[in-house]
Amino acid sequence: MTGFARRESSGPWGSLVCELRSVNHRFLETGFRLPEELRAAEGDLRQRLAQEVRRGKVDCTLTYRPTQASAASLEVDTLALERLTGRIGELGRAFPAGSVNLLEVLRWPGILKDPGTGGEALLAAARELFEDAVAELCAARNREGEKLREVLEQRCAALEVLVKQVQGRLPEVQARLTTRVRDRIKELAAGADPDRLEQEIALLLQRLDVDEELERLAGHITEVRRVLTGREPAGRRLDFLMQELNREANTLSSKSQDLETTRCAVDMKVLIEQMREQVQNAE
Repeated sequence: MTGFARRESSGPWGSLVCELRSVNHRFLETGFRLPEELRAAEGDLRQRLAQEVRRGKVDCTLTYRPTQASAASLEVDTLALERLTGRIGELGRAFPAGSVNLLEVLRWPGILKDPGTGGEALLAAARELFEDAVAELCAARNREGEKLREVLEQRCAALEVLVKQVQGRLPEVQARLTTRVRDRIKELAAGADPDRLEQEIALLLQRLDVDEELERLAGHITEVRRVLTGREPAGRRLDFLMQELNREANTLSSKSQDLETTRCAVDMKVLIEQMREQVQNAE
């Protein structure tokens, strides 16, 4: 499901901004963009996100800006700089045409000393901010989930109406089919054994019987509703149920010997396809 969350926080260490964006995906896929000061927390943040979100592609961006006092107290680690300039000198002798950008040198990890205004306090603030952002994202996804549940329930109700229509027509369809088959057999075999004809008619009606398909369709609709009202992640189970609904609708269509039943089966498949597309958004 889609969702967006943005949270900000500030303290003696500076300011933090956390943004979370979620889009539809079959499985959980996460992407993190963190500043160097917060790299140590990435594993914990990934684990925490996976506990709350089971499905979707989620991008997390954490932006950190130190206070002006922190920025003003930048200090160069001379030992690290000496090691780096030594390597740069070696490269310069090997590649005389090369040039060194001093700003790039300062960006090299470890050249600028941490003034110590962040540390554990900054990591703790980032984790707390991330928790708030995840809660906001889940609330947005839950709101979308409620709308999705309403849409799927409407489709289930429409599918149920079609199943009942076909069930209501079964006695008439079976009687008409029996009469047609008997008339046709009489034309082809006037002197045939009546008992054998009855057996053949019974076998033919059994092959064309759709009671089981209708019962399974009704059972799958009930299961879809049960899953929609549950508290567990439903996306993958709903995926499976859509496949089963489609299988029964296809069988119903192939067995149908009645135009109205065939039309109902086609309408069922249209509804099931609409549900399948919506289920891709469900967690």
